[in-house]
Amino acid sequence: MTTLTSPHDLLAAIPFLIGYHPTDSLVLVSLKDESVGMAMRVDYPTLIDSKFSPDLTDSLLFHLTREGGDGALVIAYVPEDRNDGPMILETIAASLNEADIEVRESLIVQGGRWRSTLCSDELCCPPGGNELPEIAASRVAAEQVSQGHPMPLLDSHALVDSIAPLALSEDSDFIASVSTSHLSQKDGAISVIDLASRFIAGSIGSNRVADQMLSARVISALRDIQVRDFALGSHDGATIHIYAMMWQYLLRIAPTGYVAPIASLYAALCYENGEGALANRSLDRARVDEPSYSLAALLRKVFSAGWPPESFAAMRKDLHPKVCASIFDSPASS
Repeated sequence: MTTLTSPHDLLAAIPFLIGYHPTDSLVLVSLKDESVGMAMRVDYPTLIDSKFSPDLTDSLLFHLTREGGDGALVIAYVPEDRNDGPMILETIAASLNEADIEVRESLIVQGGRWRSTLCSDELCCPPGGNELPEIAASRVAAEQVSQGHPMPLLDSHALVDSIAPLALSEDSDFIASVSTSHLSQKDGAISVIDLASRFIAGSIGSNRVADQMLSARVISALRDIQVRDFALGSHDGATIHIYAMMWQYLLRIAPTGYVAPIASLYAALCYENGEGALANRSLDRARVDEPSYSLAALLRKVFSAGWPPESFAAMRKDLHPKVCASIFDSPASS
């Protein structure tokens, strides 16, 4: 993520960091040596006797310290019927300060306006707040789009819709193509490479029948754990956005019973790319399809523990050569 030099930059960056425009939320962004780290979003807290649960601040602190953060940016997207934004931000700031984590910025967003609780200049931050900046025209948006990141979705409902099943997932002919495909591990891995090559070349969609046949082969092959693990390590920094499009597409067309492996792959890639909300929604789809799917359960623990995305990426890269050797060098995989 770009360096954030102003409240306008921060407000523009938040939707990119979590994948959609938040409402009724608390968002905390970790900082380490001035570099932007993980963004954490939670529902705006419910108050009990004018206080909210200490579990909330404990959870935020846990994730910050796990990532090695030494600073934080905190934004309260306050519901229209609440006026407790300053109190909630003060409580969070006190907990962070006790842990030697400095709050570098603290913003209230409500009714289409924003203000900083750390700014005492009424010309800069009037009590009624300033109008929210237009994100599409911001420097942050220009930089993110130029790096291949999509514009944020409208809200959390749009986030869920972005991975919802398409009609093809219920097409009887397509389901038959998936269920009757029986590839060796080697051929399954090659099919993943072939489909990714079409996405990378931009030729996907030029031959609908061939695309669907290859997609069916890949969806079926990913039920094999070795092929799935090969797919998990197939992208790099230059192709991560291409693979994101591919896994998202396959997730939306996968028939029931074939969703969990692809949902787990997409969740892992989203997490590595800093899209925690989309990663968790993808795991929701995996759980519905196959509640006991082990990779989805493992990823949920990884995400909940607040593992830094770069640590997860390093682990994935270390595993990939071993998986490749097992698939391509073993006679049993042919």
